[in-house]
Order: sequence, then structure tokens, then C-alpha cells
Amino acid sequence: MGAGGKGHNRGLQICVQGLDDAQEFYDLESKADGQSFYSEVLRRINLIESDYFGLEFQNLQMNWVWLEPTKLIVKQVRRPMNTLFRLSVKFFPPDPGQLQEEFTRYLFSLQIKRDLIEGRLNCTENTAALLASHLVQSEIGDYDDIADREFLKINKLLPYQERVQEKIMEIHRRHIGQTPAETDFQVLEIARKLEMYGVRFHPAADREGTKINLAVAHMGLQVFQGHTKINTFNWSKIRKLSFKRKQFLIKLHPEGLHQDTLEFLLGSRDQCKIFWKNCVEHHSFFRLLDQPQPKSKAIFFSRGSSFRYRCTLTQYCNALLLKVTFPNTGLNSINVLPFFFYPVDSTTDSPQPSPLNTKGPLCLSPSFQMSTLSLPGQAPSPLQSPILNEVGTARLEEDEEGSRKRYPTDKAYFIAKEILTTERTYLKDLEVITVVSRAVLIKENAMPEGLMTLLFSNIDPIYEFHRGFLKEIDQRLALWEGRSNAHVKGDYQRIGDVMLRNMCALKEFTGYLQKHDEVLTELEKATKRVKKLETVYKEFELQKVCYLPLNTFLLKPIQRLMHYKLILERLCKHYAPPHRDYDDCKEALKEVAEIAAQLQSSLIRLENFQKLTELQRDLIGIENLSAPGREFIREGCLYKLTKKGLQQRMFFLVRLSFCSILAVLILTSESENEWSVPHCFTIYSAQRTIVVAASSKVEMNKWIEDLNMAIDMSKKCQAKSDLLLDQSPCDRSSDEVSLEQESEDDMNSSRCSLDKQSHHRANTTMHVCWHRNTSVSMSDHSLAVENQLSGYLLRKFKNSNGWQKLWVVFTNFCLFFYKTHQDDFPLASLPLLGYTVSTPGDSDSIHKEYVFKLQFKSHVYFFRAESEYTFERWMEVIKSAASSAGRMSLLVPKGPAEMNGGS
Repeated sequence: MGAGGKGHNRGLQICVQGLDDAQEFYDLESKADGQSFYSEVLRRINLIESDYFGLEFQNLQMNWVWLEPTKLIVKQVRRPMNTLFRLSVKFFPPDPGQLQEEFTRYLFSLQIKRDLIEGRLNCTENTAALLASHLVQSEIGDYDDIADREFLKINKLLPYQERVQEKIMEIHRRHIGQTPAETDFQVLEIARKLEMYGVRFHPAADREGTKINLAVAHMGLQVFQGHTKINTFNWSKIRKLSFKRKQFLIKLHPEGLHQDTLEFLLGSRDQCKIFWKNCVEHHSFFRLLDQPQPKSKAIFFSRGSSFRYRCTLTQYCNALLLKVTFPNTGLNSINVLPFFFYPVDSTTDSPQPSPLNTKGPLCLSPSFQMSTLSLPGQAPSPLQSPILNEVGTARLEEDEEGSRKRYPTDKAYFIAKEILTTERTYLKDLEVITVVSRAVLIKENAMPEGLMTLLFSNIDPIYEFHRGFLKEIDQRLALWEGRSNAHVKGDYQRIGDVMLRNMCALKEFTGYLQKHDEVLTELEKATKRVKKLETVYKEFELQKVCYLPLNTFLLKPIQRLMHYKLILERLCKHYAPPHRDYDDCKEALKEVAEIAAQLQSSLIRLENFQKLTELQRDLIGIENLSAPGREFIREGCLYKLTKKGLQQRMFFLVRLSFCSILAVLILTSESENEWSVPHCFTIYSAQRTIVVAASSKVEMNKWIEDLNMAIDMSKKCQAKSDLLLDQSPCDRSSDEVSLEQESEDDMNSSRCSLDKQSHHRANTTMHVCWHRNTSVSMSDHSLAVENQLSGYLLRKFKNSNGWQKLWVVFTNFCLFFYKTHQDDFPLASLPLLGYTVSTPGDSDSIHKEYVFKLQFKSHVYFFRAESEYTFERWMEVIKSAASSAGRMSLLVPKGPAEMNGGS
């Protein structure tokens, strides 16, 4: 029955094949649309997690296409009563194990079964046999030789089943006792690691005419040659997708690429449009979790197709297809710029980040410029400072002022908002491990299975908990701000009940958190033992999404407990006891303080181990630095006195538990007088004598205090041995006993470590301490992670009155800048060691509230907060990194020091 035919009013009887291959008939009205049809299917099978599924059918060209929800069925299918529709999985999440319903996982396993039978899920015969064995277990239960053979004779699970049948049965024997639910989970765990998981090929040709296959998945677009994936274009790299007749165009962001537009040729315009629609739908599903509402005013002038796919993870939303025809153009396009889809202040779940393929170090986008920092006698520093161009991203002052007035002014609201903003950053940090690194490790098959299980079985439950926690905080803030449709006030202008409920629930995860010590230790052992894992580990740390050392992210869950404790203390201090939110906040503080106390010693141990392993990778010629019992104390820049003057060196002070200091004397003022060098002190030992100078008196006192502490602690050790003095990896004269014996190589290699380690980021504390003549202790590191902060700030353009809104994250002595909180990686970073923070002076000509000024020498930045509270918080955390005046007062050399320069 054709669309619009005489039988149009008679109603429709349509056959649907389920994932279990059973067929059922549905009686529909003749003018039924796709959504009403799909809703009826869902109702009959009682499918709750319906977002991932859809109905598909074969068109006249025998291509499988998805039924569109908003269009009439008879407008999509030529003969619907003669067409077989089938329920299928449309969107394959990166980790199907996170599906909530057992029935959903069962349907997913049936989809895997269908893909195996149809030859779509290409994999090795061993893997195919393993999958088939689980499917047999799910169907007939425990192994029985006769039952197995009978089942495999009747049911075809693989195209080449006969030749691997014995292997299927052999593996099936191992699954005794496995329940159907456990079997489904195992099927999904195996399938999701395969390169062809969820892939549907769209035959195409590249510009040179080479035959390829295009596909779309959760992370972006994929290009295959045969069944081998040769390229992936992540959503974060794609600026625009479009098609013109048979030509499919991918426009990429231009950074670091030779060409920003890629062209592929598909078989027909219809095939091209089908693939384009799939791309739009996948991008919307996996990246657009909360879409802005359409404007009430209709847009009459547009260009090409305006197909949009709207969905959330909790509701299957309608698609909208509007066709506007223009003469002389067949262009259909969809932009995928983050600012096109993501409203700046949207309240969403955190989207799944995409594994990035870029293997270069952290770099600036075109809208940022490199700012060099150099000291006399040194090469320019690679440190990155954001200089934001005035390119259409500034917000009008009036708009910003208007937006401020919409929000509450209560200090408690801003404290609650700090919980929300930092929780967003924390969840993105967890995703670096749970989503991005997992995808890389699975793809490269680099991590031993036991370690994979240990790592993700501990981190996944924590990640899932905080996903729900973030959503709950987000909803509460929406009510507090009056952004919710509920229009409820009063009882919802509080946060204590949400915190209490979740802090109590967090107690259940104490066991997981206590295992992080084991996870970190086993990960370090494995990287030393497995060469491939070490390589993948190092390469992953160079990805933009991994903006901190990878093992730092494993410390985040315990550190987050300390953040909750500090924020709740701030709330309790703000509230008076009669306040309706006080009791809940006080009780929530009690709960989290109890967990934090249990894990405090573990956190100290983990932070020390993480720092030592980081140094172990960064330094050359140092072995077993992270051995048990060793404690990191301080790292930083000192000037070592040689026969040719002062040479800049990096020093790393680590207490070795087996050492006993027999005779060490530290002289300060005497050394300064003897050598005519300010802030100079001498370190004597039985084997060596070293004269060093600090950049300031404060820095000198810090080093002396920590050295004395290390000596006192070492004297208490029972084992007696010679002094093993911590030294720079560039200082290779290990047999040196006096200054005169220092070799020429030693003098010329003062900066070799930083130069040879050029593949590391420029914002590490080692690099920053070097270029800014300062030092950092372990206590400074601990304080820095306790004072993490994130949120939106306005950054003033240089020599302009314009301001740009940026999402800013402060952690590990550094500010990281993003366009929005949903971005996968920072655009630029600004290390704060050595910076001063203050309010603008009269000469700065800035007459706005809540503005703070960051300055290091000639580098000056102005940032504006949204309230007095957030202004004070940013000042507080930045001061904790920039800290004392000693970090700003540089060495003023006299005598021998003059040949090395100063500032």
C-alpha cells in the first residue's frame, strides 16, 4: 500500500521482529507516526531503558534505515504492511555494563548475538568462540555434551560455526554455575572491547578513490579499510558535518592538521543522507545531553536540511526534520561546535569524553598565544600563559550584569554552588580513568587482566555514585535559583539534606577507597614489568585530556573527601544553629569527617608515593626512588657554587629510611660572608661538601628547616650507612669530594634534565620551580590539593574593556582554562608559583567589583568573580599556591654570581 493510496484510511497491521527473533503484529492507525509505533512496542515488551534502541527496516535500496519518530509511517515506508521492522540497539555506549536494567543487558547481548550471526561483529575465532560459549550458557545452562551438540546443530551463532564448534564446547565447560544475568554481563564485557563493537559500515571512497567504510560510534566518526580501523575523528575535533549530493564532508578544527576539510564519496545521495543523519543522532545522544529549548519565533530563512536529533539519557525524544528547499543548493550540514550545542550554563550530566588520538603535548588553541618567560642567561621558558584574543567570545557587560541579578545572594548558595562546580570537575577527572584511559587500554590490550579488574572494579562504583550525586546537586541548585519548572522556594534553598544523604551513602565506598593504595602500587609495578603498558602509559599522559600525571587522578576520590569536609565546615560556620539547614550540615560534616579520619594516613602515604613515582619517571639515572619507606620532602631550584661561579640546579630532597646522618653541619651566615653570595649555605658530610644559594632568605630558611628535619628523622633510623645525598640527575660527578674536582660536564649540564625531558609538560612543578627560582615541599603539595576550586570567571582582554567568560579549574598549583565545563581538555594553563595575587590598583583603571589581579614580572592578568564569596575563595586558593614573598624575591648575585645573571 503506497503512501497516500486508496487504502490509506484502513489502518495498518505491522510486523515487528524482536531481538529474540520472535515476531509480533501491531495494529496502528493509518496516520500513525514513528513515535506512537515505537511507544507501543516499548509498552508491550515493558522496556524501560528505551533510549538505546530503535526500529529499523530495509528501504527500496535494501539499506537498513531507522524509523523516524516524528514522521508518518506511510511517508517513510512504501509498503509498511509488507515490511518487516525489527527492534535493534541503535546507540552502543562505551561501557554497556553500566546499563541499569537486567532486561536491557539481556537485549544488548541478543544484539551481540545477532551481529555475530550476520558477520557484523568481526573478531578472531578464539574471541568468537568465547562469545558463542557464553551465549550457549545463557540459552541451555551448564555444559552437557549431548545438549551442546544438539543446540549448536539447530542454532547458528557464527558464520563459520562448524570449524570452531569443539572450541565453543570446550570453553562452555568452564562456565558451570554462571547465571543468565552473569552470562549477559560477560558477553557485553567481551564485546565492548572489540574494535567492531556497535559498528555499522557505510561503504564509501576517499578522495583518491580508495574503497573504505565509514562508521559512527560514541566517540566520533571512524574510517575502516576492510575491517581495520585506520582513523578516528573525535567529536571534539570536528567542527562541521555536511553532505552535498553523494559527497560527505567533515570539517575539522584546524589546529595541527594539514587540511581542515575531508571529503568522502558514498554510493548515492540517499546513502549519504542516511549516514549524515546517523552522525547527527550519535553526536546528540552521546554529546548533547541537555539541549536548549527551541525559540518560539519561527525561522523562515535557513539553508539546507535542519534535521536535529534531540535526546537525553532518561527519555527518548522526538527527532525533527524540516526540509527547506533553495534553488541551486543541495547543501545539508550540521555544526558540531561545542558552543553551538552547549549552553554555557546548562545543567546536565557530564557527557562521556572522547578518547583523543592526538599524541602531542598540551598546546594552545588558535585563540591563545604562547607567552615566553625567561630569566637572564636562560633560554625562554616553555611555560604556557593564556593571552586571549578579542575574537567574538567576549560577553557584553550588560548581559553579565543581568545574569548576576538572577541568582540568590545568600552566601550559603555560593558555598553550595562551589560543591556543584567542583563536583563537575571531579567527575570529569574520574572519567579520565573510567572512560578515556579504559578505551585506550582496551584498544592497545596493554594492561594485564588482573590489574584491569583491580583498577576498574574499585573506581567504577565510585564514578557511578558521583554521577548520581552530581545530578542531585544540580537539581537542587536549579530549584534554589528558580530555574526549575517546579517554581518551589523555601525548603529547597538549602543543601544540607542532600549532603547528609550522600555522605552517609559514601560510607559504603570506604572499602573501595582503602584499596587505592594497592591499585597505585600494582600499577607502578606493572609499568616496570610490562613494556607495552609503560609505553601506552607514557603516551596517554601526553594526551590533552590527561592534563595531570595519570596516577594523580587515582588520588582524587580520597582528596575529594577532604574537600567535602572543608566545604561543610564552611557551611556550618556560616549558619547559625537555629537555621533549618544547620543540623543536616552538621551531621553531614560528622559523617564525612569520620570517613576522612579513617583514610587520612592512607592519603598521606598515597600522595608521597605518587610524587616519588612521578619524579622517578621524570629523572634520569635515579633508580628505586619510590621504594617503601622513602619520603619526598622538597624539590626546587638552588644555585650550586662551582669553580666557575654559580650554576643553577634542581635539587630533590628525599629521606631514605635506611640512612643515618653521621656528620652533617649546615652553616648559613658564615658561608654568605665567605663566598660573598646572598642566601648562601654550606652542606658538609663525611664524603662531600656543597655550597648552595637560594633565591631569597625565606627560601634559604625553608631548605635549612627541611634539611634539619630530614637529618633528625634519619638519625632515628636503626640502620647505619653512609650518607646518600639527594642530587640533581644532571650532577654526574658522583665521586666529587670538593668544589675544585667538579668536572666540565657537570658544569655544562646544569639544565640537561629539563632539556632531555622535553616531552613532559611545561606546567609541572619541576619546570616551574626551575624557571621561577623557587621550591615546593610535600606539605605545599598537600595544601594545594586540599584547596582545589573551579567555576566560571571573566577574564579581561588586554588593552580592552571586553571580558571573556571561561571555565577555570585550579589544581596542583595551576589554573587550567576551558571554554565551558563540558570541554574534554583545557585550552591553556597558567602555573601560579611565583605569581602575586591582589586587587587592581588605581593605575589599572578597572572599576568593577570582585576583580583580582595576577602578576609575575611583566605578565599581568585580570579575572572577575561572580560574587564576594567566590572572589574571596579564588584569592584564598591562589595565595595558597603563590604563597610567601620568598617565592617572588629572586637572587641578587654579587661577586662570582654575577657571571650567571640574575633578576
